[in-house]
Amino acid sequence: MTTTDMLRFKKIPLSHGTGAIPVAGFGTLIPDAVATNEAVKLALSAGFRHFDCAERYLNEEAVGAAFSEAIAAGTLRREELFVTTKLWNTNHRPERVRPAFDASCRRLNVDYVDAYLIHTPFAFLPGEEKDPRDEYGHVIYDPGVKLIDTWRALEELVDSGRCRSIGLSDISLEKLKEIVEAARIKPATVQVEAHPYLPEWELLEYCQEHGIVLLAFAALGHGMVPNLLADPVVTTIADRTGQTPAQVALAWAAQRGTAFLTTSVNPKRIGENFGFSTLPEDAMHQMRDHITTNIRFNGVVDTGVPGFIPRASGV
Repeated sequence: MTTTDMLRFKKIPLSHGTGAIPVAGFGTLIPDAVATNEAVKLALSAGFRHFDCAERYLNEEAVGAAFSEAIAAGTLRREELFVTTKLWNTNHRPERVRPAFDASCRRLNVDYVDAYLIHTPFAFLPGEEKDPRDEYGHVIYDPGVKLIDTWRALEELVDSGRCRSIGLSDISLEKLKEIVEAARIKPATVQVEAHPYLPEWELLEYCQEHGIVLLAFAALGHGMVPNLLADPVVTTIADRTGQTPAQVALAWAAQRGTAFLTTSVNPKRIGENFGFSTLPEDAMHQMRDHITTNIRFNGVVDTGVPGFIPRASGV
């Protein structure tokens, strides 16, 4: 194996947690449980050891079953995995945090998680309804809890020993600063949309200054328009380096110091997404200096409601 091939195995030590997070992560937001289970198995075979899960995805059992099967077969050890899952918006009240965490552990069939994130900084009406709405279709938020209150409950999970690190997701830089300043245990990771069309340089700089790993979701632009994998800067670098445009985008993410998530049920794409290699330094400069499109594809940061923003072709 050449030196350049080692980038895909890179891990970033957690300054505010235990262990290290693999830069190459596999996201499990896949609607069908059977497809989820098969995709996780394929991702494990391809080499992924970092898996991003969530209570809200409603498929933690399928993910856990794939882990358990591989461990039982002797092809995987639990300590090789980095498992992230997330607290959903309806469970922000401190008394709901521990039960939600325990339920995720049971579904994933793990004794501990490597990272537990607050899925969004927005608290919804507590209850079993995951997407509470009023008669007009508006989200019902919960004014009875503050984000720092939820964070304190996550800190207690770390104290218990079953949660090795905690973090935030879908959060703005301003909100992140509030938590960092008030926290007893600082965030180990922050998961946000980030890719060459939304590089989040200011957020990344802040995270690196404070020992926080930025974890990028939609690292390939989620196949949205405008398509970053068709960007001429990306395709030119791909042609020059013998990688695919997707591999160029993922190598860029790893080399600039972030971890990333990709999701697929396609065996070829899953393998491709773990097969990236180091880019030349001049290619990294090209990516930063010559890509001019700037666009956010997911509006969750504004509302707490996940969802990619539909746009007309060519917009």
